[in-house]
Amino acid sequence: MLNLSQLTQQVRSIAIEAANFIRQERLSFDKSKIEQKGLHDLVSYVDKGAEFIIVERLKDLLPEAGFISEEKTIVKKGDVYNWIIDPLDGTTNFIHDIPAYCVSIALARNRQPIIGVVYEVTSKECYYAFEQGGAFLNDRRIKVSASTTLSDSLLATGFPFYKFEYQNQYINLLKHLMQQCRGIRRIGSAALDLAYAAAGRFDCFFEYNLNDYDMAAGVLLVKEAGGIAYDFEGSQEMLDKRSVIAGNFDITNLVLSAVKMHFK
Repeated sequence: MLNLSQLTQQVRSIAIEAANFIRQERLSFDKSKIEQKGLHDLVSYVDKGAEFIIVERLKDLLPEAGFISEEKTIVKKGDVYNWIIDPLDGTTNFIHDIPAYCVSIALARNRQPIIGVVYEVTSKECYYAFEQGGAFLNDRRIKVSASTTLSDSLLATGFPFYKFEYQNQYINLLKHLMQQCRGIRRIGSAALDLAYAAAGRFDCFFEYNLNDYDMAAGVLLVKEAGGIAYDFEGSQEMLDKRSVIAGNFDITNLVLSAVKMHFK
């Protein structure tokens, strides 16, 4: 039986170590070493270095666990447990020195996140949660917002940067929502957006065409903070359906209704 509380604290320490590396590298970052994995999909030696640190530390915590990581530092699939890692979520922000990027680490049991840690590098805010243990920000318990109407809500989203087949539907969805809510923010890091939703800063976050490492930790944060999460079809298979709508119960369901209206 895993001691999830103890394991979460160990993961926190690993996230902080990786964040310290990222913070130090930002001081002398060399843009000439940026690589392009795909259209507008950037990676740097910092992403890879941070992931190496995380993987090396996690190997000893749970030897039977596999790894699902953005930079594929290690290829190992676990039968039950898998670490799901984004070593630097918000790489484009990092490259342009925009202070909104983070380390995201989750542990999943049979594709269901049971530990989630999101560490915002520049602010040193550490969001963490474990199954049935609640959600926390730097040792302070957090809860999703209490808003019940879109008119009182601040939403967050992300924009597609290489798959545009739903572009028109998405623009129409934004038109619909922006007329009803207080505003829509686009930070550029899905993991942070979900952490902010867990802390009640955003009432709901929605985005499609995400990877599991973008949202595994953040989805658990939202749920443990008293919220709900769906994919764009209204099921709870976010990691496999590659889309998410997450936040407090009322607003998330209102956004889900709008999504279903525009994504037919």
